[in-house]
Amino acid sequence: MYKGFSRILAIYCTDKLQPCFSPFFNSVLSTRKWYLGSIGYVCKRTKKYDKGPSALFTPVPVKPNPDDINIGEEFTGRLKKQDLLKILNKFYQKPEVRLLASENGLDDQLLHQAFLSFRRHCLEHDLPPDLHITISDILNGAGHIDDLFPYFLRHARLAFPHLDCLDDLKKISDLRTPANWYPQARNLNRKIIFHAGPTNSGKTYHAMERFLKAKSGVYCGPLKLLATEIYHKSNSKGTPCDLITGEERRHASQYQTITESLDNEDNPETENYLLSEPELTPSSHVACTVEMTSLNDTYEVAIIDEIQMIGDRGRGWAWTRAVLGLQADEIHLCGEAGAINLIEEICYTTGEEIEVRTYKRLTELKVEDSALGSLDNVKPGDCIVCFNKNDIYSVSRAIEQRGHEVAVIYGSLPPGTKLAQANKFNDPESSCKVMVATDAIGLGINLSIRRIIFYSLIKPIVNEDGDKEMDVISISQALQIAGRAGRYGSAWETGYVTAFKPEDLATLKTLLSKPSDPVTQAGLHPTAEQMELYAYHLPHASLSSLMDIFVHLCTVDDSLYFMCNTEAFKFLAEMIQHVPLPLRARYVFCCAPINNKFPFVCATFLKMVRQYSRNEPITKSWLSNVVDWPLPSPKTIMDLVHLEAVFDVLELYLWLSYRFPDMFPDVKLVREMETELDAIIQQGIFQITRLLRNSEQVLKEGHENVEVLGRGKKSTHVHSRGDESKGKLSEMLVAKGLITPQMLKKLQQELSADNTERGRKKTNNRNRRK
Repeated sequence: MYKGFSRILAIYCTDKLQPCFSPFFNSVLSTRKWYLGSIGYVCKRTKKYDKGPSALFTPVPVKPNPDDINIGEEFTGRLKKQDLLKILNKFYQKPEVRLLASENGLDDQLLHQAFLSFRRHCLEHDLPPDLHITISDILNGAGHIDDLFPYFLRHARLAFPHLDCLDDLKKISDLRTPANWYPQARNLNRKIIFHAGPTNSGKTYHAMERFLKAKSGVYCGPLKLLATEIYHKSNSKGTPCDLITGEERRHASQYQTITESLDNEDNPETENYLLSEPELTPSSHVACTVEMTSLNDTYEVAIIDEIQMIGDRGRGWAWTRAVLGLQADEIHLCGEAGAINLIEEICYTTGEEIEVRTYKRLTELKVEDSALGSLDNVKPGDCIVCFNKNDIYSVSRAIEQRGHEVAVIYGSLPPGTKLAQANKFNDPESSCKVMVATDAIGLGINLSIRRIIFYSLIKPIVNEDGDKEMDVISISQALQIAGRAGRYGSAWETGYVTAFKPEDLATLKTLLSKPSDPVTQAGLHPTAEQMELYAYHLPHASLSSLMDIFVHLCTVDDSLYFMCNTEAFKFLAEMIQHVPLPLRARYVFCCAPINNKFPFVCATFLKMVRQYSRNEPITKSWLSNVVDWPLPSPKTIMDLVHLEAVFDVLELYLWLSYRFPDMFPDVKLVREMETELDAIIQQGIFQITRLLRNSEQVLKEGHENVEVLGRGKKSTHVHSRGDESKGKLSEMLVAKGLITPQMLKKLQQELSADNTERGRKKTNNRNRRK
């Protein structure tokens, strides 16, 4: 039922961090048990239960009216329960009842539940006088069994309150014409230009030429690394441009300071210029992440990059919103040719013409006839692409053991660390000539790669139900990653592609020989305003249930659109359901970009929400205490993973600070923490082989300790030699890297506080007994 929680518990907590996080999860789940019985709206989280909207509702108990006691009996006499049961069952079996029920919003599933509730209510309580008289008439042949339907429908609407407002709910969730949501954009005569081509074809370059010459413009990209790149490029060419991402606002005047800080790694700190400061006037050009696109401002030119992501199951709604709602004279769409037909169809609905400009790859890309076979065959300029962290770690260590220095890039690394690794790999003077990376290199980072090597072609994907499963990478993913080889203007103008395993080479060639996947639908997502309207009609439903009901009741033109996956949103909504919050604030918190693979991030997020609900500011001091700041350099891989989780927490703070500035006031101080932590993580990545070696060593020592403890009496002999530390569970966990020393210290403090509190209570109890 709780797929997100189950995933965390199964992967991380059961055998590793259960002592740290089980109280957190128990509190959430126990709260959920209370919730199920009290409001009548239940969210069935797994798709096998989601057969329709009816699966989301359970009947609210209908309480009898105390004024109905014995009144009907005084008029017509007492009814026998056996006779009453026969009448009710006969009523339920009539086909006409099902037809009438369906016309009033009761499908077979709801009808069955409503009838069971109605029958139980009639048999266990005194009937209302009018119903009592009607049943008596039917038993005496003076009435018809169909006369029960109005009374049944009255009960059904009490048991299922949504029936009274079903038509309103369906109107609110009518998403068939999303183009009409943006009347200001519809009033403009926008020119749409689609720049279609593969990676390294110059399509974004041509769009940027128009952007830089325009009087005003906005660039909308999928990653903040791309937005930052445009920010630098625009300002370096003399076009003042601001940067806006979910976590950051930078003014054009900050460009020189940032450039100097990137060039000088020994002094990376910069003063932050926020766009909200009154003395800074926003520039006419903006580089932003697509989710942060402003639909209220007008521009001469807008660029929407990687337009094929309009079909992404999780984030596609942001591209749809930008395409339909941007107020710009010219909109330049850059991306794969597979999205052309969909964009043309959308433009037909808006009445706008589209011009398609196609581009060919600027450099040659060759698929090699043989697989790599062994890491002994790695050459300078090679990038081995893996799809999980374990492969990243093992491959990078194996390559370094062969005498190569390795740059490492994967998705959860801080942006500064990714850029530092990319710069090290790109630098002709650097001794680092080999990279190991995930598909994070597919977007946002310019790399001088000679050959892409697919270590595997299998990666985890999120299916339409929001579940993760393993599958072969798509054609688009293969083309996007392979296209990173052979960069125009670099030392490697010809790119090469191959697989690591010989058995994968034929599949890889097939993938790369086909055109990019067609994008057939654009994503949509419920807005905060729609959730507020739903909450008005269903005041007792949770936000998670509101979202599920919306998704099931919504009407979408599936020839063009689909409803984006809402599992991440519902995961957070379930987590904070027990915290008292206004609906708008709850919605914003549930939109927070959180990696729910990290229990530490989830737990800290919950603490932030609780602090907010108490109207207590989340300060740097509070945050430092929660994350045990300052943090030492990592000694093991688990230390590094924990630092990445802490960095996510700092990013979360900054994201929330722009939504709730009064409650998250210490933006500059937290950004300084982020800069310092980024540098610590960079050092850890530079020494990743040492961290792996240390992890293996402590894990080996931990296994030895477990074996010693399992020998019964022998373990006592070991302890008598003064080697007690090896037998301590806490130090074994630290040695294995399952918990960090900071987490252990926190646990010890909490246990000490609990023991003190228990001791105080015992003393008070003894005093009372005396």
